[in-house]
Amino acid sequence: MTTQEAVTVAKAAAGVPGRRRARWTPWLYLAPALVVLGALLVYPIYQLGLISLLKYTQAQVSGGEPTAFEGFGNYTTLFADDQFWQVLIATLVFAAACVLSTLAVGCALAVLLTRVRALPRLALMLAALGAWATPAVTGSTVWLFLFDPDFGPVNRVLGIGDHSWTYGRYSAFALVLLEVVWCSFPFVMVTVYAGIRAVPSEVLEAAALDGASQWRIWRSVLAPLLRPILVVVTIQSVIWDFKVFTQIYVMTNGGGIAGQNLVLNVYAYQKAFASSQYGLGSAIGVVMLVILLAVTLVYLRMLRRQGEEL
Repeated sequence: MTTQEAVTVAKAAAGVPGRRRARWTPWLYLAPALVVLGALLVYPIYQLGLISLLKYTQAQVSGGEPTAFEGFGNYTTLFADDQFWQVLIATLVFAAACVLSTLAVGCALAVLLTRVRALPRLALMLAALGAWATPAVTGSTVWLFLFDPDFGPVNRVLGIGDHSWTYGRYSAFALVLLEVVWCSFPFVMVTVYAGIRAVPSEVLEAAALDGASQWRIWRSVLAPLLRPILVVVTIQSVIWDFKVFTQIYVMTNGGGIAGQNLVLNVYAYQKAFASSQYGLGSAIGVVMLVILLAVTLVYLRMLRRQGEEL
């Protein structure tokens, strides 16, 4: 073996441990955050799953009766309840409408921010951040006042008298949807706007010189470049809108007339706290967790497949 070959072999041997260390280095930096997340998420999820397998009512909470293992009895009771399936379908439709509306409004306003001058842009950003910073209870109360049948300004402007928006099922859902979009679009707008500003201006100028319309530029240029950001805001919106509680509870007075505006989160609250069926309420929480994980994984898989095709 020549001297050059010996040096090459020595470098290769020394590089293997270095590559191994480099592969584990990011995980070492992430370890503290993973420990905190594990303490904040893993243990509560474990407790949620455990309670869903127990007979856990007010009698067990107060120590009057021993806690009994139910197995999948709570899930059997839940899946045999017709109201659960009605609430599940309503939740899926309502959450999908909220997500699509939030993304549409947020992305449209993000593009608008790139087209207006500094002063209107600042005013729009401040207004959006004000909506984002408003607590859900406060925002819901304000929207209820705006659409109040007796004192609300919306009915007066539209000239529809004492029409109650929260009386009908669909009008109540529409009113809640507007409030959810109002308090959710700033996150999408600011995030997408930051992504658009990071796109090289030469790319947008070239597309405009080729005669592409604004919609074509968004669909063929900006959307593919902003795909990682759109993935984040979409998944975040799905999680937020699927587990909406405060807006529904406040604006429909606990789920509407005869429960016509129930969503899964409010339905779980009613079962767990109003009816003291904590095991059944926990089972609903587990079902919601599984649905959110499934939707997120399917969405990520679809995006990965589209990326490979491109």
